[in-house]
Amino acid sequence: MKNTLFGSLYLIIASSIWGGMYVVVKVLVAVIPPLELVWMRYLIALVALVIIGLVTRQNWRINRRHFGIIIAIAIIGYVISIVTQETGTMLSTAQMGAIITSTTPAFMVLFASLILKERLTLKKAISVSLATIGVIIIVGIDDINMSSMLGGVSLIIAALTWALMSVLIKRIPSDYSQIVVTTYATLIAVVVITPFVIPKLPQIDMNDLTNPTIWGGLIYLGVISTSIAFLLWNRGLQMLSASSGGVFFFFQPIVGTLLGWLILGETISITFWIGSILILLGVLLVIKDGQEEQKPPNHSFSQ
Repeated sequence: MKNTLFGSLYLIIASSIWGGMYVVVKVLVAVIPPLELVWMRYLIALVALVIIGLVTRQNWRINRRHFGIIIAIAIIGYVISIVTQETGTMLSTAQMGAIITSTTPAFMVLFASLILKERLTLKKAISVSLATIGVIIIVGIDDINMSSMLGGVSLIIAALTWALMSVLIKRIPSDYSQIVVTTYATLIAVVVITPFVIPKLPQIDMNDLTNPTIWGGLIYLGVISTSIAFLLWNRGLQMLSASSGGVFFFFQPIVGTLLGWLILGETISITFWIGSILILLGVLLVIKDGQEEQKPPNHSFSQ
């Protein structure tokens, strides 16, 4: 039961951080193109993770047979998913991005069933359905320009690959430090992206990077929304079933909308509160289902 509560808390914090990230990205992409922004974000995150790992004296040794999974996590989730998400958001509307990305938990349920052989319970199905309806109510389905097909395809790839990565994390033994796993995955992502970014770096006006708002935003993206949020997400998924963990992904639109209202002066309608209630109901169902799953016989990870 403790695993369910702590795992839920980790996933809520991670999703909330990512929900706030869109306000920062909106400012930064005006100066730094998406791929270069992802690269800078990971570079800063890598430095932060290495420092955290050294200070906490982590054991950096990973069994050779598990490196393949870490490489897959890095390429599928940290590279393909993030880059296609940035590209899809740029090519389509924010509404389309929110709706298509909200399919991630449904894909997580599917992959968890296929790869991990997790049982699909009625509560899990209802929770994902409630939360999905909640997101659609929040962002609406009016005025979506479906002609931006390339953007839509990119966002579907982003949702699929993030779901697959989140399920693959469950294949990593729970006794490995998430700091170590996340550091190696981030390093691999930096190595993969670097050849594509280096030729484009001279096109960025370095004077813009001296602006406190810009470098402050980069530090936020690298340290908070990447190193810390990825650690929390990975750890939370280790403590819950993969199919249950996906529902917490829906905290992103709630936090993103609230911050858009508070910081950018965007309006909030009654549909936001209706959608938020449905998402919270879905999350509560998952927590309750997780607690019931962890009753004897107990299959949870030891503390």
